[in-house]
Amino acid sequence: MLENEDPLVSFDRLSAEVHAGGETGALVRWSAQGGVRPDAAGQSSVWMHLRAALDLPVGCQRCLGPVLVPLEVDRWFRFVADESRAEAEDDQSEEDVLALEPKPDLLALIEDELLMAIPLVPMHDVCPQPLPLSAGRVSGDEAASEARPNPFATLSGLKK
Repeated sequence: MLENEDPLVSFDRLSAEVHAGGETGALVRWSAQGGVRPDAAGQSSVWMHLRAALDLPVGCQRCLGPVLVPLEVDRWFRFVADESRAEAEDDQSEEDVLALEPKPDLLALIEDELLMAIPLVPMHDVCPQPLPLSAGRVSGDEAASEARPNPFATLSGLKK
C-alpha cells in the first residue's frame, strides 16, 4: 500500500483551478493499494483501490469569491494487458479499466480523478457577502423622465 500527502502546487492542472484569492497551501491526501482479485467473469485480474481527498479553493459561481470544495475519490481500477483491450472492455464493464503500463503515473491518475470530482457549479451554501439583486435602483420620477419612445410606434407611423 502506498500513501502520501503531496502539496497542491505539485499538481499543475489542479492548481490552475484554484481561485485567485484562494489558499494554495492545501495538501492532496491519497492512498493506493493493489492486488489480485476476480473480475466480473471470475478470472483473476490486477486491481487497484485509489483514494484521494483535497479541500480545493475554487470560485463561487454566485458571489465570485473563493469557496472551499471538499473533493473525495474512492475508486477501483482493473488493469488489462494493453490500451486496445482497455478501450474495448471499458465500455462493456462497470468498473474502470486501465492498461497496465511498465511505469504507470499514479500522480497523474490521482490528478485526473480529482479534476473530474470538481463540481460543475461550485457555490457557497450561503455566500459570505450579500449579493446585489439589481444593477441599481431607479426612483419613479427618474424612470418617467428617462422613458424612451417605443421604436415600434415610430415604425407604425411610417406604414401609413
